[in-house]
Amino acid sequence: MASAKAPANHFSVLYFAAASSFTSKNSEHLKAPLKASELFAALERQYPGFKEKVLNSCALTVNLQYVDLDEEGDRNITIQEGDEVAIIPPVSSG
Repeated sequence: MASAKAPANHFSVLYFAAASSFTSKNSEHLKAPLKASELFAALERQYPGFKEKVLNSCALTVNLQYVDLDEEGDRNITIQEGDEVAIIPPVSSG
């Protein structure tokens, strides 16, 4: 899934599975820069209930690199203009 290039001063967010269902979007652009530690709060403001129902169990990538928001170094990452963020809910197979 590729998103359109983000406009100036923005980054792309890609939503997968439950994240896409909750937001009714596959992708969108958010204002940059933004600290990774602030991303979920920004999304919660836009989509009330998103954090509890989806984000708390999701994986997060920035430019295809997994980010662990429980790790101090990763929390301090700043998402920059043109970056690509993915919100990846857990998946299971049968």
